[in-house]
Amino acid sequence: MTNIMNFYVGDEKAIVDEIRAWSAFALEKKNPKLNDMPACPYAKKTWEDGRISIIFKYGGSSALYNVISGFNDALDVVLIVDTFYNRDADTFHNEIDQLNEQISLGTFGQKDVWLVGFHPDDDANDFVDDGTFEPHINTPYALTFVQRLSKVHEASQMLMSLGYYEEYAKEYNIAEVFDKRDQLYRRLKNGNESKKTNGVA
Repeated sequence: MTNIMNFYVGDEKAIVDEIRAWSAFALEKKNPKLNDMPACPYAKKTWEDGRISIIFKYGGSSALYNVISGFNDALDVVLIVDTFYNRDADTFHNEIDQLNEQISLGTFGQKDVWLVGFHPDDDANDFVDDGTFEPHINTPYALTFVQRLSKVHEASQMLMSLGYYEEYAKEYNIAEVFDKRDQLYRRLKNGNESKKTNGVA
């Protein structure tokens, strides 16, 4: 396993250390609100197997575009850190939605990629973080997760069958996100949005 922590210094290392610590704190522990499964059942193994890369984005969008076009299965996720974001949360998430649509149309050369964004001004998610995590650095940053659409969607389908989303769906309106991802997954597999897959996730 390659320890990605060894590649960073200064503020970059502090941010990477914080992301790793937050993952262990919020994503990897069993969560009674999620049918006693971790918030992200795959996070711990992804870190342990070294199948994550963290890239810092400085100005422009070329870093993100390059990751999308060059994404390969040597990694499960590439995390783009942006400490110079200049968009509000709504604009940021709208841009993510638009990029996912463009990816599905082949604009970046491959279609089996899915983006998820986290903005510093997003509302807190009590199912993931109860607010007791102690930050390591005062610098705010936006995050974009780059993953395989097919893997995310199919894993979500499996988790749904295990009751993972039952309590979560009572508190958060997740149907819109799931429906959009399902549409893009069907476009990837079928060439169009026909043949809706089972379930909402």
